[in-house]
Amino acid sequence: MKKEQSSVKEVYQKLQTWLEDTKDNEVRSIAAFLEQAKAIVIAAEQIPEQKVKQFIANLKYDLSDFYQQYQADIKHSVYLDILNESLWENLAKITDKSQVEWSELMDDFQHKDGYHVGDYVGFGQLQCQTCLHCVTYSHANVVIDCINCGGKDFNRLSLTP
Repeated sequence: MKKEQSSVKEVYQKLQTWLEDTKDNEVRSIAAFLEQAKAIVIAAEQIPEQKVKQFIANLKYDLSDFYQQYQADIKHSVYLDILNESLWENLAKITDKSQVEWSELMDDFQHKDGYHVGDYVGFGQLQCQTCLHCVTYSHANVVIDCINCGGKDFNRLSLTP
């Protein structure tokens, strides 16, 4: 019994030491942060308004340039395409397929003769009418030629919930 009390007392002592240490370090880090903020404010007051405006204009230009380059890189990134498709695939796995089937039903009625290259298709699996090759779409997309035979006509297969 004394051993358990000793263990509990030791744990409480360690907790107390940790709390005191944290309090001391937090106070020091907050004080250091306030000193740094004070130095920044003093430095900012000494900068002429024209230089601040020029800095902001340059920052906006740099951010815009970075954004434009980033957009160009995205269009040609195989990694981001794979990441995007895997995200959609994982979302498709957790989707209630019976609900999706009902929502896609109206679209199927509009495509009673099947889907063709250039049509938009939602979630589902299309089967080539020529070679019976299946392509799975995990998000809204444009139907493309069959990758197996180049066919242009497809039937949508029903989902299994």
